[in-house]
Amino acid sequence: MSVLKILNPIRSLINSEKEFSQAIKNILGFYPGNRHLYKLAFRHRSVAETINGIKVNNERLEYLGDAVLGAVIADYLFKKFPLKDEGFLTEMRSKIVCRNRLNKLAMKLGFDKLIQSTPETKVMSKSIRGDAFEALIGALYLDKGFEFAKKVIIHRIINMHIDIDELEKEETNYKSKLIEWTQKEKKTIDFNLIDEVGEGSHKQYVIEIVVDESSICKGQDFSIKNAEKHAAEKAWNILFPPE
Repeated sequence: MSVLKILNPIRSLINSEKEFSQAIKNILGFYPGNRHLYKLAFRHRSVAETINGIKVNNERLEYLGDAVLGAVIADYLFKKFPLKDEGFLTEMRSKIVCRNRLNKLAMKLGFDKLIQSTPETKVMSKSIRGDAFEALIGALYLDKGFEFAKKVIIHRIINMHIDIDELEKEETNYKSKLIEWTQKEKKTIDFNLIDEVGEGSHKQYVIEIVVDESSICKGQDFSIKNAEKHAAEKAWNILFPPE
């Protein structure tokens, strides 16, 4: 075997590692320490590795990142709005960390080039990018610690990509709005799980919204909670079309 045949794969691997490190720097502003953590953040369960009988993917990092992101944003909002009550702060935090916003932010930051998943999952999943975003925050926390992660989230994410003043005017909790409207109008509303599509990591849930026994619309996603959110937004826009 020639020396070139040995060296070319090595060079390709080195270049790939450099490109990945540069991608993380472009997103977070620094080169990663533990690259394995950041790579794991982009591994969806549809392509999970099995190590010692355990499927390894980004779900544990997503769980951790969700908690870190929530804590940082809660602290940020608490200090930014010293006169606002708990309800306002909770709603603002929900607006910032909602899956739709994290999905859009992840796309803007180029996550599609980094996420590892089956082609079908990347097309069908409505939360894969937002999930990877939270997993990346989990990796950041484990690699650099809470205080460093907090600075990155505030300066590289919130300050650069989120307009808090505009967000304050935005309405996103469609499920709560629907429930409040039906209560006011003395109507009934149900969020019914009517179907489960696919199996294993590909399973999606179908939620149907029924108002006064009339079907309004359906929503579908990889979790019941997100399926309800998608259905609620559809239902609101059907019942109250944007002008």
